[in-house]
Amino acid sequence: MQDHAVVSREEWLKARVALLEREKAFNRERDSLSRERQSLPWVEITKEYMFDTDAGRKSLSELFGDRSQLVVYHFMYGPDWEAGCKSCSFLADSFDRSVVHLAARDVALVAASRAPLETLNAFKKRMGWGFDWVSSLGSDFNYDFEVSFTDEARENGTIRYNYRPSEFPADEAPGASVFYKDADGRIFHTYSTFARGLDMLIACYHILDLVPKGRDEADLPYTMDWIRLRDEYGKA
Repeated sequence: MQDHAVVSREEWLKARVALLEREKAFNRERDSLSRERQSLPWVEITKEYMFDTDAGRKSLSELFGDRSQLVVYHFMYGPDWEAGCKSCSFLADSFDRSVVHLAARDVALVAASRAPLETLNAFKKRMGWGFDWVSSLGSDFNYDFEVSFTDEARENGTIRYNYRPSEFPADEAPGASVFYKDADGRIFHTYSTFARGLDMLIACYHILDLVPKGRDEADLPYTMDWIRLRDEYGKA
């Protein structure tokens, strides 16, 4: 960590107030960006997607429950993986306890993965999560929303991720997609985000951004190399 100046309280307050003005400008810009996000045009979903859930097979429409808005977190967990992605688990630790609050604002949140439902449930129990987690195995859902990639696409170099051609290193990728259901039951895709766009879901990162060392990832092989499943910290 770089050396820091040590100053009087008065000098610190002067610097802090100057930074506060930049923080306020950032918040105003973020609010403006959020309004633009909410004003994006929509795409109607006419394809039928089915998922395995604890309550049996459900359609995308049924995942809304009695809410009109649905957030699907695309959790990286392939059909033959031994465990869920540690980075996706890091995000899940953040949003797990938000589900009840989101429901109060007309929003349902679920995670979706291609691993079988029994595999997801076992990992969910291990991690102590309560959010709904559905299996999209056998569905085109992950492929259509560009978070799963066929062997052919990887071999041919035709993967698209985060809205551009990509050489993504795995056959599953993280993301979040947002849907709206109107009074007639029509479903619309309103937004998706990937990669650094998922930062907004990670409470731990926002706390790390407050401390002197920050995220402290600059010297790591990749940014999330330090992350472990919540029950694996301290293990060799």
